[in-house]
Amino acid sequence: EGAKVVVNDLGGAGDGTGASKAPAEEVVNEIKRAGGEAIASFASVVEVEGAESIIKTAIDSFGRIDVLVNNAGILRDRMIWNMTDEEWDGVIKTHLYGHFYCTRAAVRWMRDAAKEGKLKNGRIINITSHAGIKGNAGQPNYSAAKMGVVGFTYSCAMALGRYGITCNAIAPRAITRLTDTVPEDRLRELAVRRGVATHDESQKLGLEELKRKFLGGGPEAIAPLVCWLASDESSHVNGHVFVMTEGKVGIFSPMEETKLAFKDGIFTIDELWHIMPVMTAGLPDLAKVD
Repeated sequence: EGAKVVVNDLGGAGDGTGASKAPAEEVVNEIKRAGGEAIASFASVVEVEGAESIIKTAIDSFGRIDVLVNNAGILRDRMIWNMTDEEWDGVIKTHLYGHFYCTRAAVRWMRDAAKEGKLKNGRIINITSHAGIKGNAGQPNYSAAKMGVVGFTYSCAMALGRYGITCNAIAPRAITRLTDTVPEDRLRELAVRRGVATHDESQKLGLEELKRKFLGGGPEAIAPLVCWLASDESSHVNGHVFVMTEGKVGIFSPMEETKLAFKDGIFTIDELWHIMPVMTAGLPDLAKVD
């Protein structure tokens, strides 16, 4: 769509180990073959120096940065009672620290440019996940990081809007290298839990058909929304979380307080023992699949 792109990818495996220049270079070449301009970056967003070098590459190569898409991610799935410190730290660092380091570096330039009249619209587009918003049993690290991205998005939107810089997030559902790690039985369970298929349907569908139905298409199914949020037409949209997959686009409502009870002063234990059963009646148990 005419953007000059810095394609950053450490090129590691799904769990963050290893490195390769091939993935970033492949995408750069694809953009160039299509007539666009692109340059590769192989830095890691886990370290502040790496993240800042990505933004510097954009400014040094193209003279400015208008849009940042935070999409770096890894998986180190484990049930909470078995998760190691390293599995927790690796995922939190990549997703949450990576969003922070890259965004801070980008908005420092954007904010100054806006003040000087050199930037009309700046865009931060973060990638969260259903696992953060809805939870996922075997991904306490990933879920925590992705919900952290939501709060980070809201905070940045509040702070940056006055400079013409918007911050929004997308919770995509698409087939990627990371989704290949989801066990088949878990995929069928999630399809039922999230209303994509009935229990009978989830058992009858072939694995590839189930992936397509539940996860959607590939990255090409998500990219159009990224392009729209990056455009001038989205200037009025700031601080929102979108869901995007093949054939579906939607907006998540921010969490709001419901079923409120009030009194003057502090609630006693006896009072809460009467109130809470009424307030919590009918609440779903997230450990149970419908």
